[in-house]
Amino acid sequence: MPTPIPNSAGNGAQTLLIDADDTLWENNIYFERAIARFISFLNHHEFTPEQVREVLNDVERECIVKHGYGLQSFTHALVDTFEKLSPEPVTAELPAQIQTFTSAIANHPIEFLPDVPETLQYLNERHRLILVTKGESVEQKGKVERSGVSKYFVSTEVVAEKNADVYARIVEQFGLEQQSTWMVGNSPKSDINPALAAGLHAVFVPHGDTWILEHEELNPAPALQHLLIVGSFAELREHF
Repeated sequence: MPTPIPNSAGNGAQTLLIDADDTLWENNIYFERAIARFISFLNHHEFTPEQVREVLNDVERECIVKHGYGLQSFTHALVDTFEKLSPEPVTAELPAQIQTFTSAIANHPIEFLPDVPETLQYLNERHRLILVTKGESVEQKGKVERSGVSKYFVSTEVVAEKNADVYARIVEQFGLEQQSTWMVGNSPKSDINPALAAGLHAVFVPHGDTWILEHEELNPAPALQHLLIVGSFAELREHF
């Protein structure tokens, strides 16, 4: 049975803050393919692919602090990992070689998850939608433009990080009511837990290939807040 949706508006309208990458369209799978090519290229004779990946994860965390999110930061992480692990001297050609692993990510066609455009159309007719995506501004706005989904949203917010303070700022910026505002996304770390901490409701849309650095245990919803878990983005039509 569909979950009853609380609302304070007489018409039942809610505000849905909706994530983009791996919620509306595929994203992490392209990075995983680049990582697989990188590990094969490194061809380490002492570290297993799993051990190389663990080093890369740690280097990525460091690069996020230095460079933020996005392809430039990811490229830095691959180069730094190679320099850290390679038994051979690093040549001047290395960055260009690694760039070939990431170039395919830059302008790949948008691959929507099942029934996303139809579901956005449905939700747009009933509720207020705001796209909230994390990453490098030019990259994220480029994906939104290529996707053609901006027509469903009253605004697109590209943020450097998603935390409780950012969600609180968005609530204030748009004059939202917490009791009728939901964050919809696939990341416990960036979408669900901080939104709940900011006093919002949340909808968790699991994705089988969510970036490992976004993995985190789901927090329970505090009193008077709601956490809805759905099997797919299209399932939102059953609840909203």
